[in-house]
Amino acid sequence: MAKKSVEDIEVQGRRVLIRVDFNVPLNINMGAISDDSRIRASLPTIKYLVDHKAKVILCSHLGRPSGKVVEGLRMVPIAKRLSELTGLPVSTASDCMGREVEDKVGALREGEILVLENLRFHAEEEANDAGFASKLASLADVYVNDAFGSAHRAHASTVGVAKHLPAVAGLLMKKELEVMGRLLHDPERPSACVIGGAKVGDKMELLRSMMERVDILLVGGGMAATFLKTQGYEVGCSLVEDDKLGLARRLLQKAEERNVPFLLPVDAVVAEELKAGALTRVVPTTDIPSCSHIADIGPQSIELFCGKLAKCRTVLWNGPMGIFEIPQFAQGTRSLATFLSTLNATTVTGGGSTAEVVQEMGLSGKMTHVSTGGGASLRFLEGATLPGVSVLLDKE
Repeated sequence: MAKKSVEDIEVQGRRVLIRVDFNVPLNINMGAISDDSRIRASLPTIKYLVDHKAKVILCSHLGRPSGKVVEGLRMVPIAKRLSELTGLPVSTASDCMGREVEDKVGALREGEILVLENLRFHAEEEANDAGFASKLASLADVYVNDAFGSAHRAHASTVGVAKHLPAVAGLLMKKELEVMGRLLHDPERPSACVIGGAKVGDKMELLRSMMERVDILLVGGGMAATFLKTQGYEVGCSLVEDDKLGLARRLLQKAEERNVPFLLPVDAVVAEELKAGALTRVVPTTDIPSCSHIADIGPQSIELFCGKLAKCRTVLWNGPMGIFEIPQFAQGTRSLATFLSTLNATTVTGGGSTAEVVQEMGLSGKMTHVSTGGGASLRFLEGATLPGVSVLLDKE
């Protein structure tokens, strides 16, 4: 069921509480933001509300303060950056509720912006405390959730507030739900899913879900070792989830039964140590030395994967192909990102480390969509209902 968005309601003159995901990388000592992409992602919603003369109240978490005030995790640097990006004054509050906050909200004029203090300075936020949610809701007339990256969390600001106010999606949330929804229910064919990352266990439900929906599956990253071992190959010192070998075997069998090609790397970059400067070599995945770790997919695998994807009209990519944080193990991931940026197809990259790579390479604008949700993207594509989405008003 489609959800109502901020465009479907009257906002002029109304106090609008927006849950955003401004959990940006922050140098605590310097107060400097190293990546403002999450702030930029919510600009369309904020600008829409400002242009439509709403009184804009923003709330977000930042870091993991565990219910305590941490000076280095205050929202002031985020508000300052938001002001720079919008060209508008942005005020801040020293808390997210209480008399001072109420007074600042009461003084807001149409088109003005207020950023509340870090929600997670209160343990009640993550506990979805009813009283905390009620106090937060009392600040506004309308609630807008634009934090797709937090929609899989049943917290006070993502679920509890919606029990007290009319609740709709922001423009970023709307886009995420539309793009991800098409991937699940109506992808242009042929469609493919490329899955990487370290552990099979983290992506098992995603693999199961995608197998029902795509025409080809490609698996790289550290998790490929578990699948290779199920086929009887030596994987050296690579991480293998022995408790997932049975599941991996059943997935391969199911793919064969459904006639869905399930591609694994045919060669790999291996090293005896997973650290910068380690000696590496490229070997077939059928001949991995017993003393080595799989660190990246090899050049033949890159060519194989890209060749298969070239024929696709829809591609979902979630998870790196190697240990991309170390440059000499990043070629597979970077090559895939570069190739997808040139593909004449719908290209969607999942959140987390995949989005990080695409953004760092300056390729976000060349992808159809770069999701702002890590865990939320995974859960949604697994077919799960996200708590922060289910509480929003249905469009019909």
